[in-house]
Amino acid sequence: MDFLQLNGKKIIIFGVANRRSVAFHIAKVLKEAGAELIFSVFLEDHKKVINKFFPESKVFQCDLSSKNEIASLATELKNLKIGLDGIVHSVAFANFSEGIKPFHKVKKEDFMQAIDISCFSLIEITGQLKNLMKENASIVTISISTTRMAAENYGYMAPIKAALDSSVVFLAKSLGGQIRVNAVGASLLKTSSSAGIPGYIEPYLFAEKATLRKEALKTEEVANTAAFLLSSRSSGITAQTLVVDAGMSINYFDKEIVKAVIK
Repeated sequence: MDFLQLNGKKIIIFGVANRRSVAFHIAKVLKEAGAELIFSVFLEDHKKVINKFFPESKVFQCDLSSKNEIASLATELKNLKIGLDGIVHSVAFANFSEGIKPFHKVKKEDFMQAIDISCFSLIEITGQLKNLMKENASIVTISISTTRMAAENYGYMAPIKAALDSSVVFLAKSLGGQIRVNAVGASLLKTSSSAGIPGYIEPYLFAEKATLRKEALKTEEVANTAAFLLSSRSSGITAQTLVVDAGMSINYFDKEIVKAVIK
C-alpha cells in the first residue's frame, strides 16, 4: 500500500552536503516512496554526492545567501516547466571559527549571516518558487526540538531557529492555506553540521541518556517525519513545528541521570 502517496510527486531538496546530511536521509525516504527529486546544493563538490546516489535527479548549484541566485534557480525550473509538490529546506550555517562565546559577545556579522542563510533563505525560496508550486503543496524545514533551552555549545543558533519556527507560522498564513508550511523540530543528531559545533559530543551523549528509550535519535527518524509532512496524509497539519526527540523533553528528572549527578 502506498500510504504516503508520494509516487511521482516533484520535490526540490535544499541542503544535501554529504551522506550524513539530514537532507540526504530525507531524499532517501522520498526516493523509496517514488518521488521525483530535484536538488539544489551550495558547492560543486556537493553535486558529486547527488550524481552518485541520485543519478536520475536534476541538480542545481545555488548560494542561498544570494537573492539573484535563488531567482536564477526559479527561472531555470520555470523554463524546464517543473511544477513543485514540495520543498525541503534543510539548511543551517553558523560561524564558530572562533569557538563558542557567551551570547552577549556574539558578533553582529556572524549573527546576521546565520539568520540570512539558516532562516531568511526559507522566506526567499518560498517567495521565488511560490508560482511553481501546485495547490496543496507542502514546505518542510528542519528546526530543533526546543529554542527555550540555553545550551552553551549551541551558541546563537537557538535564537536563529526560533526565528525559523516563527517564520514557518507567518509563511503558512501568508500563503493562504493552499500551501502548507511546517518544521521538524529534531533533538540532537549525529550529522555533518553537528560535527562542526565545538563541544557537541558531550551534549549528544547526554541527550542519548535523556531519551525515554536510552537511545539517540536517528537521522532516519527525522527524515521519516519530514516525508510524512510532505505527503497528503498530513493535510491537516500546517504552521507547526513537530517535535521529534524520543521523549527527551519530558525526561529532565530521569532517575539514572539524577543518580549520576548526585553521586
